[in-house]
Amino acid sequence: MARDERATLLEVHLALTDEQFHSLKFLLEGQIPAGLLHPASRPELCRILLQRFPGNSLRVTARILRQLGRLDLIQHFQLPLEEQIPEETPWEPSGDTSKVRGDPTSGCRPGAIPAPPVNPQRLMEKDLMQIAQRLGKEWQEVGILHLGLERSRLEQIQEENPGNPVLWNFEMLREWRRRERQEATVSRLRSCLEHARLDPGILDFLQSLQGD
Repeated sequence: MARDERATLLEVHLALTDEQFHSLKFLLEGQIPAGLLHPASRPELCRILLQRFPGNSLRVTARILRQLGRLDLIQHFQLPLEEQIPEETPWEPSGDTSKVRGDPTSGCRPGAIPAPPVNPQRLMEKDLMQIAQRLGKEWQEVGILHLGLERSRLEQIQEENPGNPVLWNFEMLREWRRRERQEATVSRLRSCLEHARLDPGILDFLQSLQGD
């Protein structure tokens, strides 16, 4: 059984693009030390998962794939899913994130008046990842002008995740969510991004979340 598990795990990892594989490792950081994850190749990550989650590595991988939006791989390899994925707890900052220009309570670009929340639904990491995958080269413009974040913080995010634009976008959105805490709702983010130069699919996606 372990042999089948290892083979399936490796096939799943090989089916991911390099960018998605890096995202997979990033989302595993809370469960596996970053020092082991960052240098790991696909076969090495399979070995780490099998050691850390004996008999459960495919379930753990399926949960991350769901966050990455790769439901096709879950179905293709018939990966086991948890009966109920618990709501994630808000990620608390480990350092000083108070250096924000403009009104720190606005949640949008300085001077913007956010629309009143229609739905208080908080954004989960899987939602942020799907938005991050759609953001283009103007991510810093979005962060500074529309989310009210510091340029220096965005540059730090870029340095911490070299060569991975999706993770730059993802970390930027998490920074906004950290700052907003309970106010980081779907409707608030949509109001912040409404006038940004974005893929229209992002606003459609947020609208669909509001309609759930």
